[in-house]
Amino acid sequence: MFQTQNPDCLFCKIVKGEIPSKIIYKDEKCVAFHDIDPQAPTHFLVIPKVHIGSCGEINGANSLVVSRCFEVIAKVTKELGVTDFRVVSNCGSQAGQSVPHLHFHVLAGRDMTWPPG
Repeated sequence: MFQTQNPDCLFCKIVKGEIPSKIIYKDEKCVAFHDIDPQAPTHFLVIPKVHIGSCGEINGANSLVVSRCFEVIAKVTKELGVTDFRVVSNCGSQAGQSVPHLHFHVLAGRDMTWPPG
């Protein structure tokens, strides 16, 4: 099972409106907002409103909200006129996850090199 909200989580506080952010989309399951330290001309995050720690915590009970996150990514990129983009989710501190709440970075507007990092 998963927590609805974690009172100590930065992203849960954004969901509740306790911390202001530049929200570009929200619905009953997800929120999309601009990254505060953009790494590309277009850089926004999509998060589920429920607290899931990372991709490592996705399971049958919460996977539908993850699917919804990807629907939101498709919707927002279309609305922004973005056709080429990268979606990244860091899982754990060694992978660069700084907020322990599942989130997807959407980056666009510049060439993305491979391999990353």
